[in-house]
Amino acid sequence: MQFSSAWLNLAGAMIGAVIVLELTRQVLLRVGRKWTFSSRLVKHCHWPVVTTVLLMTFNIMFYPLMIGPEPQQRAFGESVERVVTLLIIGAATWLIIQATYAFTDVALERLDLVEGERNRRARRIKTQITLVRRVATATVVVIAFGAMLFTFPQVRALGAGLLASAGIAGAVVGIAAQPTLGNMLAGLQLAFSDALRLDDVVVVQEEWGRIEELTLTYVVVRLWDERRLVLPVSYFTQNPFENWTRHGSRVLAVVYLRVDWSVPVEKLREELYRYLQTNPLWDQKDWTLQVTDIQLNGLVELRALMSAADSASAWDLKCDVREQLITYVRENHPEAMPRFRVESPETRAGVPWPGEPGSP
Repeated sequence: MQFSSAWLNLAGAMIGAVIVLELTRQVLLRVGRKWTFSSRLVKHCHWPVVTTVLLMTFNIMFYPLMIGPEPQQRAFGESVERVVTLLIIGAATWLIIQATYAFTDVALERLDLVEGERNRRARRIKTQITLVRRVATATVVVIAFGAMLFTFPQVRALGAGLLASAGIAGAVVGIAAQPTLGNMLAGLQLAFSDALRLDDVVVVQEEWGRIEELTLTYVVVRLWDERRLVLPVSYFTQNPFENWTRHGSRVLAVVYLRVDWSVPVEKLREELYRYLQTNPLWDQKDWTLQVTDIQLNGLVELRALMSAADSASAWDLKCDVREQLITYVRENHPEAMPRFRVESPETRAGVPWPGEPGSP
């Protein structure tokens, strides 16, 4: 009879815990309509909390004699207690990790909304939060695994020996895992030195793309044609790369034209400014058109330079300006289109070309 009442008490306690948890969840969902963090907490932590609370309730209300008074029954009851303890450690670890993600997800979502000049700082903070969260998760898992091991008396007895050999084992593991540890340290270095951030525009191995994912071991670059370039983190600490958004997203777009000497540079400059004023991709700040070189083939090199808010806009603006200037030269000044001059013995002697004045 005593054992039956103990089981009834255990069942009642667990049912009561479920009711309390459900009422708490409903309250948090109502609060979550106005407070984003509350709904995020329920989404991430509902099942971890339920699992942890039920296991802790069972662990508090259960004792080995509930199985029976016989030695074998008591031994089985103690084994149940140990398994429940291991499950509680695992559930608590799950809860801590999910709670961490709930806290950080709210911050990351707010950082995603930051635009303009503050976007660079927001991306730096986002990168650091993401990496610190990964490190914290790995640390919590390792600690939980160690706590599980130390629930066994045999492991606790070996504790002194394990500590004594920790130096040798650490050296062996460090040598074996040197590449992995190097990548992890490189990841932290990149995040906290502000050399690389999520959504940065970079040129790596002559490929243009954006940083899509930055972990402790690898970096994923989303290329312009939607391919993904995956590189170890240590690559960015050991090799040079271009970061177009290191201090800001603003980029200068450059267009080169090779035309004939007869090109009316001033009129072409006026046309460039007129067109830029009508193009929304221009950020209304910098522009110029200059004669930058005389090439060996006799063509004149013009450089049109204009600013844009970011690299994607700069690329589209560059293509638009190139197309507009080519169309303008072809329709209004065809004599300025590229042509190659050839000097023959006749021209060197002053003999006119057929069709020119004075030709036979």
